[in-house]
Amino acid sequence: MKIYFKTFGCRTNIYDTEFMKSSLKEHDVVEDESLADVIVINSCTVTNGADSDVRNYINRTQRKGKKVFLTGCGAISKGEELFKDKKVFGVFGMSKKADINRFLEQKSEFIELGNLTSRDENIVTSYENHTKAFIKIQEGCDFRCSYCIIPLVRGNARSQDENGIINEAKNLVKNGFNELVLTGTNIGSYGKDTNTTLGKLLQKLGAINGLKRVRLGSLEPSQIDESFKEILDEPWLEKHLHIALQHTSQKMLSIMHRRNRALKDIELFNELSQMGFALGTDFIVGHPGESEAVWDEAVENFKKFPLTHIHAFVYSKRDGTLSADMRVEVDGKTAKERLKLLQNIVSLNNFEFRKRHYNVLSVLVEQKSGEFYTGFDQFYNKIQIKSDKNLKNRWIEIGDYDVEFAGNFAEI
Repeated sequence: MKIYFKTFGCRTNIYDTEFMKSSLKEHDVVEDESLADVIVINSCTVTNGADSDVRNYINRTQRKGKKVFLTGCGAISKGEELFKDKKVFGVFGMSKKADINRFLEQKSEFIELGNLTSRDENIVTSYENHTKAFIKIQEGCDFRCSYCIIPLVRGNARSQDENGIINEAKNLVKNGFNELVLTGTNIGSYGKDTNTTLGKLLQKLGAINGLKRVRLGSLEPSQIDESFKEILDEPWLEKHLHIALQHTSQKMLSIMHRRNRALKDIELFNELSQMGFALGTDFIVGHPGESEAVWDEAVENFKKFPLTHIHAFVYSKRDGTLSADMRVEVDGKTAKERLKLLQNIVSLNNFEFRKRHYNVLSVLVEQKSGEFYTGFDQFYNKIQIKSDKNLKNRWIEIGDYDVEFAGNFAEI
């Protein structure tokens, strides 16, 4: 059979999809869904909108006569409903993804949700259509933020085996992937259940011959401990950290049941900025309780953060969370205006950062779009490169480039 994988959501889902692809034995993976006999949907359920996107995609594939399997976070939250509605042939939880071959051979409809306590035992050794590779180092989250459904569909935090992670990294580097991205539901919690830390794991990864750069998924401010700070000067660590704030008003952080504290966050971010790091964050605008007074406090604090990157979005209700029962105080138009304000502040910060940190950029070129090759430097800033040479999948050092508000540009 010809199998097409449709992946929604985060880097963890990208990893899980690659794991399933690498596990296939008697079937072929196709990149064009129109050629597929079977479509495996690795779903996201982080918002009601994410659920709608998955359901709409299922409806479209059904109309085309495809056999559909559902997995991912949405299998836990919506799998039974979709199965009862005859929207999918089979449903399986992520803990069962190693059984992908058995599921594809099933003659009758099925649902196997598995459990939320499993750890991956096998590894991914290659990635199709990617210049960098992802390694999942942990699963689940112990945080219980009021707006988030993920702990209910991914389970509590549990770490992957350290030796397995190291071996996976060595195999990926051996296969030509010398930029690795560590991913998971909450990677900063790595090791809390195995008597180690993310910092100690990074020290061992950094010792792998041939590894050029390690990028990290999202961290929590409280997870930047001393063992992590010990590796901040290592040349293989990207000079960009993404540390999730979600908000900069202390009152709002309390409403959200967040563990971080606004004023301590400012201290941490400035400490890291002084070490030369570009810094990104997540921010939810328009969450219930975001009054004018709360917003004013948030903006005042926000301007004190040396942020260079931001993933900001307007609050979207997720059924089954505490926030879903709270009254939204911000209309859509106001929320979008607030979102734009934050984005404009960070865009200017990023421009000033790139001018201030004008030095040799280490870039892994990922693709060509039009006349420009594109890739990301060590600060996670995209650069566009004009060249007559074939630069795709190559590491290049760029010392001469133009810094413009829209981005960095070079010709080599």
